[in-house]
Amino acid sequence: MSRVAVIGAGAWGTALAIVLGRKETHQVRLWANELEVSESIARSRINEHFLPGFLLPKSIEATTDLNTALDAAEIVVSVMPSQHCRVLFERMAPVLRPETLIVSCTKGLEDGTLLRMTEVIADVLRSRRFTPRVAALSGPSFAKEVARGDPTAVTVASVDGEVTRAVQKAFNDSRFRVYTNDDVIGVELGGALKNIIAIAAGVCDGLGLGHNSVAALITRGLAEVARLVVACGGRLDTMAGLAGLGDLVLTCTGDLSRNRSVGVELGKGRKLSDIIAGMHGAVAEGVFTTKAAVGLARKKNVEMPITEQMYAILEDGKSPHQAIEDLMTRAARSEIY
Repeated sequence: MSRVAVIGAGAWGTALAIVLGRKETHQVRLWANELEVSESIARSRINEHFLPGFLLPKSIEATTDLNTALDAAEIVVSVMPSQHCRVLFERMAPVLRPETLIVSCTKGLEDGTLLRMTEVIADVLRSRRFTPRVAALSGPSFAKEVARGDPTAVTVASVDGEVTRAVQKAFNDSRFRVYTNDDVIGVELGGALKNIIAIAAGVCDGLGLGHNSVAALITRGLAEVARLVVACGGRLDTMAGLAGLGDLVLTCTGDLSRNRSVGVELGKGRKLSDIIAGMHGAVAEGVFTTKAAVGLARKKNVEMPITEQMYAILEDGKSPHQAIEDLMTRAARSEIY
């Protein structure tokens, strides 16, 4: 019986707990920051707050106590919002062991440091004098569809092949297929940056634009994401895979995408603060990632015009109409960078 701790009981964390809890070989503890979430699961076996309608397997125990969640855990699945990653791992560090497998499922960048989530985790745990066995899991995977058991394929990346194979074995079943990859940079940046493009795709829909506009946005969005991935040391072929094109298309076109939904409301003229307030605790990672992505692109001297315009909309209140006008009237150039 493997002991697994899932840290973060939002929709995605709960869905992953369901995947892991389907296996008789796993005992899963799901850590929730909100007491009402833990109580809801204890009462009805359902996370009524973030993932209503889906029954959790009996092998899942919810708790609001980190030490209880982590007690003797062999695998720690990190599913907290990116802005909370460092603080939570600082709290978790004293009880984490060098042999523990850590699976980062958060798609974002840390503001200020511009670090990917596995880098944040490693940075914290190196202070405990050990290098963690860490992997990043990403790919096209809406939480509700994963929880429902729809066939889903994702990828897990680590520089350590033993780690990726162990994570693959832990998660893989007939409804959740996990591929392995050794390009951690590409997998993490693909998962983080696609959220920004998804907000932009939502803006197009909110403005009432058609398929031409969204198709162009996805294609050129993938091009600029790929440029930054390669500049940071990732591989171009990763961008053609599940953590690149797959996740980008899903998040830009699916109605379940929180990032796309934020963009839709921006396109309709709503203020960002009002949109976020109406999300009732759910997180659209792209809102937090955009500033860091712009900083990373400038640091690497990579041109990312769509990301720059999304930053202007989110941070400076720029008109979406003007942002599109500025994108469309940039100097003519070759498609191939």
